[in-house]
Amino acid sequence: MKKQNSESKMAVMPVKKLMLVMGIPMIISMMLQALYNIVDSAFVSNMKENGEAALNALTLAFPVQMLMVAIGIGSGVGVNALLSKSLGQGDKEKADRIVGNAYFLGIVIYILFALFGVFGVEAYISTQTHTHIVYDMAVKYLRICCIVSPGIVFFSFFEKMLQATGRSHLSTIAQVAGAVTNIILDPVLIYGLCGLPKLGVAGAAWATVIGQIVSCVCGLVFHLKYNAEITNKISYIRPDGKIIKGIYSIGLPAIIAQALMSIMTYGMNMILKKIGENAVTAYGLYYKVQQFVLFAAFGLRDAITPIVSYSHGMRNRKRVTEGIKYGMLYTFIIMLAGTIIIEAAAAPLAGMFGLSGQTEYMCITAMRVISLSFIFAGANVAFQGVFQALDSGVESLVISLCRQTLFVLPPAWAFAGIAAGNSDKIWVVWCTFTIAEVMSFIIATLFMRKIYKKKINNMGQSIIAGPGKLTE
Repeated sequence: MKKQNSESKMAVMPVKKLMLVMGIPMIISMMLQALYNIVDSAFVSNMKENGEAALNALTLAFPVQMLMVAIGIGSGVGVNALLSKSLGQGDKEKADRIVGNAYFLGIVIYILFALFGVFGVEAYISTQTHTHIVYDMAVKYLRICCIVSPGIVFFSFFEKMLQATGRSHLSTIAQVAGAVTNIILDPVLIYGLCGLPKLGVAGAAWATVIGQIVSCVCGLVFHLKYNAEITNKISYIRPDGKIIKGIYSIGLPAIIAQALMSIMTYGMNMILKKIGENAVTAYGLYYKVQQFVLFAAFGLRDAITPIVSYSHGMRNRKRVTEGIKYGMLYTFIIMLAGTIIIEAAAAPLAGMFGLSGQTEYMCITAMRVISLSFIFAGANVAFQGVFQALDSGVESLVISLCRQTLFVLPPAWAFAGIAAGNSDKIWVVWCTFTIAEVMSFIIATLFMRKIYKKKINNMGQSIIAGPGKLTE
């Protein structure tokens, strides 16, 4: 009965409603994920000693954290889309093997993260700062996050498995549990409350990884208990080259897309050093705040992808087109609201972090200038979700390359020369992001027209006859 109800929801619930039913929990989940970094930054920046240096340390560690999320979530996106499509086609055996291979991939990914935590952290941080105290804090923070990363790795898979079966509300509950744990532990471990030692930035790291482990455990329990469509057997963990190839044919563009955020942030840190360390700190803080808005678009994208993918597997053109239509509409509404909020609350948000005068000015300017790109950024993210669902990962990858590297780093490098002698002109650097999103939006629109003609128009007009049954 549980299987039938899940299939019925994905197959026959009106797409307009289904997008909200699945999307709202995912949006909340992604925004809570962004909250991890904001909460850590807020507490460490208000430390009595070296608060701004600690904030800078977290900024330097942030690109690697983003890369970890990119690999975990990107792999999960591949599992999500492939699992959704297999369930839509009624291929339960393949669905079971997809989940088993997800466990295998999680083990491999965690080992890689842990090895970097042991051997690579110091070399990475040394490329961005020569300030001894910032270096020490950044190494300490990032090493803990990498070595104790099984929570973030495996939750990325459990979250996508629950979303693929239409149970995104359960992944949200798991995410909430981890976020609440993180928020409670942050002040306790950073400031040394309740008789515990004062750990500073190391306390922020421990609060983060413990919160991730809580989310992971909840996700595992929900998957085993409620995903009745899936049979979990140890034998399915044996790697299957064909399935892994299928996962990454969809997931690799998503990984690269997310990883490009990490590369862009690292590149911007290096570029902004020409202006000053306070510019690096301001950008790092802004980026974490804007993620709270942009991750909402990512959350809705994670509803668009399985809905469109499931309908694609059923070859139901009407539901595919409605998935695209309502996905774009809801994304526009979210990003418009985000733009208004950030524009209105830029000064109070910057004031929460105890920044020095010039750093605060740079952060406020970043919020007010870059937020003008949100509507185009949201549209680009939604397009990428559609491309992934329709097996057009290359197009998704091209948009990511455009909006996060090609149209950002070269212009930012050039504009930074203008602001290097006069930090009041840093707004010129921030304009880079709006230019990049608008140019990428034009390219994405052209891709969408091509894909619609080639793939969607050729589906025919499938009509639902019942769960798992189609007539032409």
